[in-house]
Amino acid sequence: MFNTIIGHDKIKKQLENSITNNNILHSYLFIGEEGIGKKLMAKELAKTILCTSSNDKPCDICKSCIEFNSNNNVNFQVIDTEGSSIKIDQIRNMQSKIAEKPVNSDHKVYIINDSELMTVEAQNCLLKTLEEPPQYITIILITSNENKILNTIKSRCTKIYFNLLSEDEIKTILNGLNIDNITNSYLQACGGSIKKAILLKEKSEEYEQIDKIFDIIDKDNIVTFINNANVIYENKDDIYNMLDYINIILNNKAKEGINQMAYANCIFIVEEVKKRLRANGNFDMCIDYLLMNMWKEINSERNSRN
Repeated sequence: MFNTIIGHDKIKKQLENSITNNNILHSYLFIGEEGIGKKLMAKELAKTILCTSSNDKPCDICKSCIEFNSNNNVNFQVIDTEGSSIKIDQIRNMQSKIAEKPVNSDHKVYIINDSELMTVEAQNCLLKTLEEPPQYITIILITSNENKILNTIKSRCTKIYFNLLSEDEIKTILNGLNIDNITNSYLQACGGSIKKAILLKEKSEEYEQIDKIFDIIDKDNIVTFINNANVIYENKDDIYNMLDYINIILNNKAKEGINQMAYANCIFIVEEVKKRLRANGNFDMCIDYLLMNMWKEINSERNSRN
């Protein structure tokens, strides 16, 4: 049970005990950062609940499991956003299906993904089902921001908090996806999120370029340094991830003890650029400011000698 999921051992044990003791609850709220496995855990829980085997669950051979694996299980549904929110009509449609008894099973399971994006009307509508759920239903809400969920909803759900994945767990998952050559800076940039890890890896060439330009920032003249930093100018849509990655590089170099204060000061420059960008500052001018001031900070000692 849950053997395919890396990490979250305490949560897996808690859910396993609930299933073993036939103490499956009507509503759960899975809380944690994006990309750390909440939805994967919810789907595995749903599959296990719906499995009709009397032995180890999920069995992957019963009709329910086969249909679940092919996304054809009529007793299971995931509710996702339509546009930027989950609307009241989606919840009403879900409720009409919940009212129908399960087919060839004793249970029905519904997952509401990104549940913080439910409109207030949708949440109030859902509340009616949470207050008087049918015996056969389990609803799993997934959120990365529980503060946007009504207290009346939260009070009727069993909260389960997910921690960030460790760097070793991230590495294990990536190795299982045949992703190798994983640097320490890359693991730190993942921030405990496998989703972010995969997104970063999709741009591995760009991030390798950033590693290279900061390896020689104290050797290049300023014109060469800026010319080599085109990768930053060209990735406007990913700029905040890139700035976070630059901060990790700077922090690691500061820990090495060489020009420690200068690298530490560069982190403040990066944070200042984030503020300017969030205030709708001109993108190219913000990156100009970033590169020129970091280069000056790192090379101030060398310039003073010259």
